[in-house]
Order: sequence, then structure tokens, then C-alpha cells
Amino acid sequence: MTEYAVLLPGDEDAWESLSEAEQAATFARHEQFSKALEERGHKILGGAELTHSRTARTIRRSGDQVTVTDGPYAEAVEQLSGFYLVESDDLDDLVEVTKILSDADGGIEIRACTGDGSERS
Repeated sequence: MTEYAVLLPGDEDAWESLSEAEQAATFARHEQFSKALEERGHKILGGAELTHSRTARTIRRSGDQVTVTDGPYAEAVEQLSGFYLVESDDLDDLVEVTKILSDADGGIEIRACTGDGSERS
């Protein structure tokens, strides 16, 4: 089995402007995604919705100097808004199931994790 990070970028300001009903529809897609993963033999190991990038702390090093600033690392409309960590032996099927989460506003990135995950406890 391989661990994959399913990275969910999004326009945070657009998300905040959605109605409760529109946000609920998005959460329903996530529930459908989770159920489909389980039914098809994939396992969610973890994941989370992230707070708005304005709450981030960014740490940068330049030589011996370390700078900490408020806000995201990259100034961009789309920021990482959430993620899933999924264990699977079928990347192609994981891609198919992940299509449930796709919408017209952005893409989803799936990356294999290095290592076997045994360092986590």
C-alpha cells in the first residue's frame, strides 16, 4: 500500500462568500468522497480543512537570519485549503474517486508520500 496526499487548493475568499447551503453542498461531496473511498478499498489515514491562509505564520531562512511573518508563503488567490492522507494500492481508482471533489473552480493534486509512514505513531 502507498500513502497519497490529496491536496485541495481553493480560493479562500470565494469560499467565505458562499451561502450556508452552498458550503453544505460542498461538505456533502466530501462525505460522498469518504464513503466511496471506503467502499472501494482505500483508507483515509487523516486530513483536515485548513484555516484561512491569513492565519498562517511563514518562516524563512536566509543564511543565519530567520524571519517569521504573518500570512501565507505565496501571495496567490488559491491557497491550500485542505488535504486528505489516503492509503491505497490503486492510484488510478483513487484518481477516479477524487473526481467527486472536483469542481469548476480549481484542480486537485494527488502526490505519493515518501517513506512507508512507519515513523508516525
